[in-house]
Amino acid sequence: MFGNLFEEEEEEGLSSTSFRGRVAKGGDEPPPPRGKSNLCGIKNQGGTCYLNSLLQTLLFTPEFREKLFSLGPEELGCLEDKEKPGAKVRVIPLELQRLFASLLLVDQQSASTADLTNSFGWNSSEGTNQHDVQELNRILFSALEHSLVGTTGSTFIHQLYHGTIVNSIVCKECGNVSQRQEDFLDLTACVCGVSSLEEALWNMFVEEELFEGNNLYRCAKCDRLVTAAKSAKLKKLPPFMTMSLLRFSFDFAKCERYKETGRYSFPLTINLRPFCEEAEGDDSDYSYELFSVIIHKGGCYGGHYHVYIRDIDQLGHWEPLEEEIKPKTQKKVKEEVKQICELKLQEDDPLSVITAIIAQEPSKSVLLDQLGQKLMNKIGSSWSNKFRKHYGPIGKFLQSHSDVFMLVSNGTRVAMKANPPSPVNDPLGSAEQTTNSDPSTPSDPGVADTQPGRDQKPEPEQKGSHWFDLNDSTVTSIRESDIEKQFQGKESAYMLFYRKTQLQRPSEALKNPKYKVPLNLIQMAQEENAKVQKMREEFEASNNTIELRLHLAPSFRLENGALQPISKEQNGSTTLSFDRRKTVGDLRLAIYQMQELWEGDMALTVARSLPAGLHLYNTVTDDSVSLYSAGICTNSDLFVWNGREVRGATVLTGAEWEPVLLNVVRPFLGEDGDQEEEVDGVKCEEARGGFENGGPGLKREARGFAGAVTLGEVREALGEPEESLLCQEHKGGKRGEQGAGEGGGASGWRVFPPDDMHRTLKELSLKDGDALLVLEPQSFDSSVFTLNGDVVTVTTPSDCRWLQVEFPPHGGGVEGDKEEERRKIRVPATGNMLLGEVKQRALDELQLQEQTPGKMLSVDTKGSAFYQGAQYCLRQADCTGKLLPPVCEELSVRDAGVRLMTTLNLCPGNAPKASQLFLQFSVGTEPSAGKEMDIIVEKTCTVKECLKEMLDAVGLDGTCWHLRRLDWCEEVGEPIMDEDASLSELKINNGETLVVTEGQLPPKGYLKLSVWLYLDPRNNSALSMDFNLADNGLTKEQMLEVVTAGEMHSHSPPLGASNIAELRNAGQVEIADEATLEDLKIQVLTLPALQDVCVPTTAFMRVWQLEGQRLARILRGQLLTLKKLKLTSGTDLCVQQLLKEEDLGPKDVMLNVKMGVPGERSYYPPEELVWDATRDSSPRSLRTCLAAHYGLSPDSLLLAKHQQDKHTWEEISSWSQQVSKKKKKKKAESLLGAPFHLKDGDTIGIKNLLIDNNRDFLTLEDERGQQRLREQAEQRRKGGQAASSDGVGPQKKTGPTKSRKPEVALSINVGVFR
Repeated sequence: MFGNLFEEEEEEGLSSTSFRGRVAKGGDEPPPPRGKSNLCGIKNQGGTCYLNSLLQTLLFTPEFREKLFSLGPEELGCLEDKEKPGAKVRVIPLELQRLFASLLLVDQQSASTADLTNSFGWNSSEGTNQHDVQELNRILFSALEHSLVGTTGSTFIHQLYHGTIVNSIVCKECGNVSQRQEDFLDLTACVCGVSSLEEALWNMFVEEELFEGNNLYRCAKCDRLVTAAKSAKLKKLPPFMTMSLLRFSFDFAKCERYKETGRYSFPLTINLRPFCEEAEGDDSDYSYELFSVIIHKGGCYGGHYHVYIRDIDQLGHWEPLEEEIKPKTQKKVKEEVKQICELKLQEDDPLSVITAIIAQEPSKSVLLDQLGQKLMNKIGSSWSNKFRKHYGPIGKFLQSHSDVFMLVSNGTRVAMKANPPSPVNDPLGSAEQTTNSDPSTPSDPGVADTQPGRDQKPEPEQKGSHWFDLNDSTVTSIRESDIEKQFQGKESAYMLFYRKTQLQRPSEALKNPKYKVPLNLIQMAQEENAKVQKMREEFEASNNTIELRLHLAPSFRLENGALQPISKEQNGSTTLSFDRRKTVGDLRLAIYQMQELWEGDMALTVARSLPAGLHLYNTVTDDSVSLYSAGICTNSDLFVWNGREVRGATVLTGAEWEPVLLNVVRPFLGEDGDQEEEVDGVKCEEARGGFENGGPGLKREARGFAGAVTLGEVREALGEPEESLLCQEHKGGKRGEQGAGEGGGASGWRVFPPDDMHRTLKELSLKDGDALLVLEPQSFDSSVFTLNGDVVTVTTPSDCRWLQVEFPPHGGGVEGDKEEERRKIRVPATGNMLLGEVKQRALDELQLQEQTPGKMLSVDTKGSAFYQGAQYCLRQADCTGKLLPPVCEELSVRDAGVRLMTTLNLCPGNAPKASQLFLQFSVGTEPSAGKEMDIIVEKTCTVKECLKEMLDAVGLDGTCWHLRRLDWCEEVGEPIMDEDASLSELKINNGETLVVTEGQLPPKGYLKLSVWLYLDPRNNSALSMDFNLADNGLTKEQMLEVVTAGEMHSHSPPLGASNIAELRNAGQVEIADEATLEDLKIQVLTLPALQDVCVPTTAFMRVWQLEGQRLARILRGQLLTLKKLKLTSGTDLCVQQLLKEEDLGPKDVMLNVKMGVPGERSYYPPEELVWDATRDSSPRSLRTCLAAHYGLSPDSLLLAKHQQDKHTWEEISSWSQQVSKKKKKKKAESLLGAPFHLKDGDTIGIKNLLIDNNRDFLTLEDERGQQRLREQAEQRRKGGQAASSDGVGPQKKTGPTKSRKPEVALSINVGVFR
């Protein structure tokens, strides 16, 4: 009929169950259980929503269902025999029986129709092509009739659905009547030009069509053309009447299809007596009631089907809306409670927050597993971040308030004692129903509905109940009045199914899904339920098993402010797999059993591995709470100790005592390059980035200190006198300045003032890896150290220009070779010497030859083995001895960042060229030191090409792999989504480690956003100060100047225009697009660059969206999702700290306003002003707002908007837009629309006409900007002329038009059973 013109537009109705969103650790994920309705949906194969809607209608037609179930294997055969030759197996009715039994009895959210469509003879593409449901209705019934030929059910389709129409033509002259009967399966009702179903039936069966004029009828009796009347009547009414509405028509004028979306009503009960030939009998013989409405949503070329069905046998659990079942007094009390709870929420009281969450739930109870998420949605912060420090774990808090809260449903839900959940209003989640092991609990929800509480009487069934919306996999309760919403619109009724009111159901069929279901199908469903239940139990056990890392106190000692393992070979940690649903006491008992020799108390403290070592946080004390409630998740670190001390040393716990690993730098003036000292038990050697092997230099040692100790206490711990100076490396120097060790260069260090000696390391923003220079006063006697104000300069003597090259004979790394086996030479070098020349000199002195690889090991006169004829490269090593990437030999020593008087290692391997990258990678797991593989690729290589080369290098094939980068914790981070981007575009640096991970790229829905920090020179905010202190020597790519939306950046900024802000890269965040703006702000504050920033609430932060390094718009609406804010992955955001809270409305505009200096062509510094344009966005409203801000008269102000890209000012006056001829009412004047389009960050210039007669807003900078624009336009014009002379001109853009799929006829293949 319509072919496959109805292509599926969208997949709707995915329900959220307890199983959705989880990832099974092993095996397949089991199907989710049924929802609250206790009815089963049908999975959509891609475009089979039309089939699902019709199948659900047939399932909820009890007479059809029972007729189908009455056919046994002796008539239909067995599916097991369908492959046997000569066997007559009626596959379609057998598969339909199995599907119906599964829908009735198997506990799953949705069933599959794959086996049924396979019996139709459909291939995989048929499942993605959508067809017309009216056409399917006729073809499916025809296929069933052909499949049941020769059985007792061969006529049941005809008995239930077929009726008869009699067409009559009456001669107006002789009265002769000519009649013809025709059979019908469904009645096709016209929609175009008709307002209701009754009117359409009246036109079909009551109105007569006259044959007159030029359209006469030849009467057989009169034997000539006569005037006649034609009419039709219903002769035989079937038990079930199907109405097909002609929603789709064809416009012959436009030659296109269209859908009728006008209002078309239909009754819930209808009497067909006026349309029948014989009108005798009771009204019940002609009365029908509606029980199914198939609905089409969309247009004539695409859409989606779902169905409204009345549950005749009450198999489902219908839930009335809460507003309908509660009296008005309860509604009033509920509103008052809601208002009280919202008022209390402002007090940050966890008791009131949890009370409000439970009070707003329809069931008056909350699942324990969902309480944390609901609390996050309510207040925008997690329990751990907001309340755990003062109140402990959430489980412990609930237990300590047992007078307010109580656990119900076997301890899985929490409710309030003052208002416990009722049995009627507390429907158990589907997961709880399926996992309930109590044999007295009814497995049928229908039975549960008939068992009210002891003190409750069963309520009478409400009118209009037991209507459900079955939308593929989703089933929801609806009201009878909701059917009226489908009278009109793009989502409207398409097929109507009526049943005779005479058809009564037996009492034993009500709420009994097993009624008349064959025993073999019941047994099949029971086996499937047992299989699914076993899968769910295994799945739950797998998903609740977490991996814990236990660190035992006897294997650790306190050193450098952190816990260090005694033995490097044995790190003192063991891995334990444990069920997170068990309690802390169970975990403690399991550890006691593992450590049989443990004596005394045992404390379990959450720990974390930091660069300085292991640090302890909070101790888990409540043995009765589960690990989940205690906040212990997989890969958590737990320290097992006595809770007081470790090897006699007191351990300070908590976030405030987090240790910081500093590089303590001291002067080194010795002559022995191999000299080592031992300070406080810590070996320290010369810094590889400083001076080495004789001559003045610096030596480094890594020392850990608690973050809460002061700088003065650090000096005491280092054993330095009070007159010693402590300096921090100065990273704000010029690019040309080199660090210590560069020939003729210098490095700067800032001296800490005396006041900083009383500040803690956290307050000074010192973090892991920062360098701390310790100088005694006599150090300045040397020419190496110079003190100028508060800056110490370390200068390299000109006679210390050399590089040391070490050659490990066996080609190994630095760590594995003994010192005496190394061969060391010193190569004279300068900053301008090429590294290739350095390597060649080293090869000459070491008597090595660089040839093509392939020769065996050779032994020199000293007995040392080396690789003769191998390729060599120069590599630096870090302070731990780990080899860094090979240096590019095409660069000079200075350009490659190699400091003089340092050591380079001569290692086998190739050096990358200037256009190449040296990358390390590992496959499948996190990289471990020394086990990464190396590869050299071009910078222009795409991610996909790089991945292929890595897979080829390790001998893997296939497409189910993707690349991930490491995050700042050196853990596997986010995937690289853009596989067609080059490595240089993604800013993948030399020496970076990538992880080849198995599996396809993760699904979309997560946004990766770059975050920049707004450093406004006008605002010396704490955020700016903290970030400056935490500056890590950002490169030019990480620092840029941004232009606020009101000013164009130029080389010479205008007077007073100091709104050119500096942006610094703060990192990147990965967040779901369904997260709110408040969630984004909270996650931004967790970035390492902002970890020490204290913001009272997220309202003190402003988030801008950047477009082309320009502040484009302010994101507003704390509870709006990022998807609604139209943020996409890769968007640049800018974070600005505010001095006061800000909550901008949808039409609040943040403007930069600046007042003109009287008599001068300049302005005072700009100010921020929030203009409320909600009610009035006219120029008068803005002028009034500015007048109130400056305390002036509105009539004395002249306003103009700065057009930054044109360097012009557009004067804002009270203007009238053009009046439409049709609408004589003047349009509203709005600055938010044309021609001004005011938006966030726009600059508004103000002239006070009382003291300033100059009405010109242009400044000297604007004139220079206009001159630059004219010069650029002239250059483009000349360039365009040159291009046109070469025959290059603008091409007309032609885009491909979207082609529709070819229409394919719908068919069902049926075997021959005659």
